[in-house]
Amino acid sequence: MALCSIFCPRIPVRFRPKPISPFFSKPMFPLSYRVYSSLQPTPSSKDELGSVSIGFLGMGIMGSPMAQNLIKAGCDVTVWNRTKSKCDPLVGLGAKYKSSPEEVTAACDLTFAMLADPESAIDVACGKNGAVSGISSGKGYVDVSTVDAASSMLISKQIKDTGALFLEAPVSGSKKPAEDGQLIFLTAGDKLLYEKAAPFLDIMGKSRFYLGEVGNGAAMKLVVNMIMGSMMASFAEGILLSQKVGLDPNVMVEVVSQGAINAPMYSLKGPSMIKSVYPTAFPLKHQQKDMRLALGLAESVSQSTPIAAAANELYKVAKSYGLSDEDFSAVIEALKAAKSQQS
Repeated sequence: MALCSIFCPRIPVRFRPKPISPFFSKPMFPLSYRVYSSLQPTPSSKDELGSVSIGFLGMGIMGSPMAQNLIKAGCDVTVWNRTKSKCDPLVGLGAKYKSSPEEVTAACDLTFAMLADPESAIDVACGKNGAVSGISSGKGYVDVSTVDAASSMLISKQIKDTGALFLEAPVSGSKKPAEDGQLIFLTAGDKLLYEKAAPFLDIMGKSRFYLGEVGNGAAMKLVVNMIMGSMMASFAEGILLSQKVGLDPNVMVEVVSQGAINAPMYSLKGPSMIKSVYPTAFPLKHQQKDMRLALGLAESVSQSTPIAAAANELYKVAKSYGLSDEDFSAVIEALKAAKSQQS
């Protein structure tokens, strides 16, 4: 699959594509492709944003703050979650509530879905009372869940068979970036839907990449999370080794944070890892799921990934110790357990 990102300047109205459905009968929003920028432009007024009814499926650790940012920006948002009580804070902010994904997509022009895993994403989209049952021609479905390419393609086909448009848009970022509207969207699918969804992606994120055909966004996200998971496992080894040889691990974290190998997660998570505290920003079970999917992707193209495979085993061990819902930095506990078994 060829991967490419497209720079999209603001496009004068006279050069924009002609509408092809009722959903696109209104003027297209000004398009601004933002990369590596933390500034929040204002591509549309609140009235313009509010003229498109938005659905949001999944009020978990990521979906809830993403939907909140849309509401705070003045969007007309309808929410759904399997556990209804998780929707209550959003309703309190002004969101509407529907009792099924089907009802949400039937009521909304554009629906976002943020689900925990491929099985949930497929069930919410294609299962009983799912999004496919309510969506119709002229509407759009944007799946921001992290799934494998095959699952994304399956959902895409079901959505597009109704005449609606589909965009996969998995995010790079965890709880805090979601709260701050600083996510990175890795999108692929219908380009026209990408353009229509752009102002809403810009509310929830700091940058967005359009990568072409459905499956490319899923693949990019899995590659990124595979790297992240491997980095965290190696960082955990470094913390324990520094302690073992008598170094101050806090100083080690500071040294790393000032060098060429610095990554924000080291300085953010290092101090709490040293204290054996793991406040959840990205659950360990989701990191292991992404490692598993990335290894499957590598296997499908005969690409060797021995480092990621070894890291995945550590996350599996950590899960077996009941750490699934802790932050993925809790993988260090798997290494501690291995050390105690050896001694």
